[in-house]
Amino acid sequence: MELTHFGEQGRARMVDVSEKPVTVRTAVAECRIHMNGETLSRLKSGSLPKGDVLAVAQVAGIMAAKRTHELIPMCHPLPLTGADIRFTLEPDAVLIRSTVRCSGMTGVEMEALHAASVAALTIYDMCKAVQKDMEITDLHLLEKTGGKSGVYKREARI
Repeated sequence: MELTHFGEQGRARMVDVSEKPVTVRTAVAECRIHMNGETLSRLKSGSLPKGDVLAVAQVAGIMAAKRTHELIPMCHPLPLTGADIRFTLEPDAVLIRSTVRCSGMTGVEMEALHAASVAALTIYDMCKAVQKDMEITDLHLLEKTGGKSGVYKREARI
Protein backbone atom coordinates (compact mmCIF):
# COMPACT_ATOMS: atom_id res chain seq x y z
CA MET A 1 0.00 0.00 0.00
CA GLU A 2 1.32 3.42 -0.97
CA LEU A 3 1.86 5.95 1.83
CA THR A 4 0.14 9.08 0.56
CA HIS A 5 1.41 11.51 3.18
CA PHE A 6 4.88 11.67 1.65
CA GLY A 7 5.77 13.68 -1.44
CA GLU A 8 8.32 12.95 -4.15
CA GLN A 9 11.19 14.09 -1.93
CA GLY A 10 10.08 11.83 0.93
CA ARG A 11 8.84 14.76 3.01
CA ALA A 12 5.48 15.03 4.74
CA ARG A 13 2.61 16.59 2.82
CA MET A 14 -1.10 17.06 3.18
CA VAL A 15 -2.82 14.78 0.65
CA ASP A 16 -4.70 16.60 -2.12
CA VAL A 17 -8.30 15.36 -1.95
CA SER A 18 -9.74 17.85 -4.44
CA GLU A 19 -10.49 15.15 -7.04
CA LYS A 20 -12.24 12.82 -4.60
CA PRO A 21 -16.04 12.64 -4.70
CA VAL A 22 -18.06 14.01 -1.81
CA THR A 23 -19.67 11.16 0.10
CA VAL A 24 -21.34 10.83 3.47
CA ARG A 25 -18.66 9.58 5.86
CA THR A 26 -19.02 8.30 9.38
CA ALA A 27 -16.62 6.92 11.96
CA VAL A 28 -17.14 5.39 15.38
CA ALA A 29 -14.31 5.08 17.90
CA GLU A 30 -14.10 4.11 21.51
CA CYS A 31 -11.82 3.87 24.51
CA ARG A 32 -12.04 3.19 28.23
CA ILE A 33 -10.88 4.94 31.33
CA HIS A 34 -10.42 2.52 34.22
CA MET A 35 -10.92 3.71 37.78
CA ASN A 36 -11.64 2.28 41.21
CA GLY A 37 -15.14 1.77 42.58
CA GLU A 38 -15.06 4.81 44.85
CA THR A 39 -14.16 7.17 42.00
CA LEU A 40 -16.80 5.62 39.75
CA SER A 41 -19.39 5.92 42.50
CA ARG A 42 -18.56 9.61 43.00
CA LEU A 43 -18.69 10.18 39.24
CA LYS A 44 -22.17 8.59 39.13
CA SER A 45 -23.45 10.61 42.09
CA GLY A 46 -21.97 13.90 40.87
CA SER A 47 -19.98 14.37 44.07
CA LEU A 48 -16.57 15.01 42.50
CA PRO A 49 -14.96 18.40 43.23
CA LYS A 50 -15.13 19.66 39.62
CA GLY A 51 -18.81 18.96 38.98
CA ASP A 52 -20.65 16.97 36.29
CA VAL A 53 -17.78 15.02 34.79
CA LEU A 54 -19.64 13.35 31.93
CA ALA A 55 -21.34 16.56 30.77
CA VAL A 56 -17.99 18.33 30.55
CA ALA A 57 -16.30 15.31 28.90
CA GLN A 58 -19.08 15.16 26.32
CA VAL A 59 -18.57 18.78 25.31
CA ALA A 60 -14.78 18.33 25.31
CA GLY A 61 -15.07 15.34 22.97
CA ILE A 62 -17.30 17.22 20.55
CA MET A 63 -14.93 20.20 20.58
CA ALA A 64 -12.00 17.86 19.94
CA ALA A 65 -13.70 16.36 16.89
CA LYS A 66 -14.23 19.84 15.46
CA ARG A 67 -10.60 20.87 16.03
CA THR A 68 -8.72 17.70 15.07
CA HIS A 69 -7.02 19.39 12.12
CA GLU A 70 -5.44 21.91 14.51
CA LEU A 71 -3.50 19.19 16.36
CA ILE A 72 -2.93 16.37 13.87
CA PRO A 73 -0.72 18.00 11.22
CA MET A 74 -1.90 16.22 8.05
CA CYS A 75 -5.63 16.19 8.84
CA HIS A 76 -7.89 18.29 6.67
CA PRO A 77 -10.29 20.78 8.27
CA LEU A 78 -13.69 19.16 7.78
CA PRO A 79 -17.21 20.58 7.87
CA LEU A 80 -18.60 18.08 10.38
CA THR A 81 -22.34 17.55 10.24
CA GLY A 82 -22.55 15.59 13.49
CA ALA A 83 -20.56 14.55 16.53
CA ASP A 84 -21.84 12.55 19.49
CA ILE A 85 -20.16 11.21 22.60
CA ARG A 86 -21.82 8.48 24.68
CA PHE A 87 -20.75 6.89 27.93
CA THR A 88 -21.39 3.44 29.36
CA LEU A 89 -20.57 2.95 33.03
CA GLU A 90 -18.92 -0.41 33.58
CA PRO A 91 -17.99 -1.97 36.95
CA ASP A 92 -14.44 -0.57 36.84
CA ALA A 93 -14.41 1.83 33.89
CA VAL A 94 -16.22 4.33 31.71
CA LEU A 95 -16.56 3.22 28.10
CA ILE A 96 -16.49 6.23 25.77
CA ARG A 97 -17.92 5.95 22.26
CA SER A 98 -17.69 8.78 19.74
CA THR A 99 -19.54 9.00 16.45
CA VAL A 100 -18.59 11.64 13.88
CA ARG A 101 -20.21 12.36 10.52
CA CYS A 102 -19.68 14.65 7.53
CA SER A 103 -20.30 14.95 3.82
CA GLY A 104 -16.85 15.39 2.42
CA MET A 105 -13.90 14.20 0.37
CA THR A 106 -11.97 12.56 3.21
CA GLY A 107 -12.87 10.42 6.19
CA VAL A 108 -13.55 11.29 9.81
CA GLU A 109 -11.68 8.46 11.53
CA MET A 110 -9.15 10.79 13.14
CA GLU A 111 -11.93 13.07 14.37
CA ALA A 112 -13.71 10.14 16.05
CA LEU A 113 -10.49 8.85 17.65
CA HIS A 114 -9.53 12.34 18.81
CA ALA A 115 -13.00 12.91 20.29
CA ALA A 116 -12.92 9.68 22.31
CA SER A 117 -9.41 10.29 23.60
CA VAL A 118 -10.06 13.89 24.66
CA ALA A 119 -13.27 12.86 26.41
CA ALA A 120 -11.22 10.26 28.34
CA LEU A 121 -8.52 12.81 29.18
CA THR A 122 -11.21 15.20 30.43
CA ILE A 123 -12.61 12.51 32.72
CA TYR A 124 -9.09 11.93 34.02
CA ASP A 125 -8.59 15.65 34.62
CA MET A 126 -11.85 15.99 36.50
CA CYS A 127 -11.30 12.88 38.67
CA LYS A 128 -7.57 13.13 39.36
CA ALA A 129 -8.15 14.91 42.68
CA VAL A 130 -9.53 11.64 44.09
CA GLN A 131 -7.58 9.08 42.01
CA LYS A 132 -4.32 9.55 40.14
CA ASP A 133 -3.77 5.98 38.93
CA MET A 134 -6.68 5.86 36.47
CA GLU A 135 -5.75 4.28 33.17
CA ILE A 136 -6.94 5.12 29.65
CA THR A 137 -6.93 2.05 27.39
CA ASP A 138 -8.30 0.43 24.27
CA LEU A 139 -8.50 3.45 21.95
CA HIS A 140 -9.56 2.09 18.57
CA LEU A 141 -11.71 2.62 15.50
CA LEU A 142 -14.85 0.47 15.59
CA GLU A 143 -16.20 1.27 12.16
CA LYS A 144 -16.18 3.71 9.29
CA THR A 145 -18.32 4.21 6.21
CA GLY A 146 -18.04 6.22 3.02
CA GLY A 147 -15.30 6.94 0.56
CA LYS A 148 -13.48 4.68 -1.88
CA SER A 149 -12.56 2.06 0.71
CA GLY A 150 -16.20 1.65 1.76
CA VAL A 151 -17.21 0.06 5.05
CA TYR A 152 -14.79 -1.04 7.75
CA LYS A 153 -15.94 -2.87 10.88
CA ARG A 154 -13.46 -3.96 13.51
CA GLU A 155 -13.53 -7.66 14.17
CA ALA A 156 -14.57 -8.69 17.66
CA ARG A 157 -11.65 -9.37 19.97
CA ILE A 158 -11.75 -12.13 22.57
